[in-house]
Amino acid sequence: MTLARHCVIIPSYNTGPILEKTVRSVLATGAALIVVIDGSTDGSEQQLSQLQVANSAFHVVQLPVNSGKGCAVLTAMEKARSLGFTHVVVFDADGQHDADDIPRFIEASCRHPDAMVLGRPIFGDDAPPERVHGRRAGNWFAHAETWWGGIDDSLFGFRVYPTAPALAVMEKIHRGRRFDFDTQIAVRLYWAGVPPLNLDTRVTYPAQHHGGVSHFHYLRDNLLLARAHAGLLLKSFYLAPRLWKLRNRPRLTVV
Repeated sequence: MTLARHCVIIPSYNTGPILEKTVRSVLATGAALIVVIDGSTDGSEQQLSQLQVANSAFHVVQLPVNSGKGCAVLTAMEKARSLGFTHVVVFDADGQHDADDIPRFIEASCRHPDAMVLGRPIFGDDAPPERVHGRRAGNWFAHAETWWGGIDDSLFGFRVYPTAPALAVMEKIHRGRRFDFDTQIAVRLYWAGVPPLNLDTRVTYPAQHHGGVSHFHYLRDNLLLARAHAGLLLKSFYLAPRLWKLRNRPRLTVV
């Protein structure tokens, strides 16, 4: 049995000064790290040079033009696979995720190496109401597309994926390269037989004057997600026999 090796992936596009803070918080956990600069034009990658020199397990990949979150993550996954990492921890650059939970996510993944570990967000008072309530529709469709198979949150980006299966399912499609990535990969990994394991984790929304930034466009990206769910829901009808078998397998839980 191959020993599980994990690295963290951070996709970043014009994240500003908060990128360095996020990178430092991840490096403090002792995890290997790959940052993908997705065509940024704000010079945020310049903050990372000194950190990269001081950490041999820290790699920076630069894409010449902005290609979307999904494309950035998949590029980093390819890099991780070439470096021998069997699993990747995807972590947002914008300060919303709790780096202190990275070891806990990796531990859960080591206990269940065939699973995807999905963050289940715990929102605080600083969470925008439209974010909290708006994701309910997307989660309902993800439940329908997996026959309520156990994906508790289809949109949250703090996750652990087994590298080879994740690349395999995404290489078969041309979609899922932007904000629809999290939904597409979770549902398609489930279809491929990768079980979900959900872990609670705290979410914060840094204020703009503290460096908080979001590139989510409500109209454009919600239309993108709607299109993704339409395609996934349609295909789920053809997968009914398989979904029936998957739904009846034991659910993974954290002891």
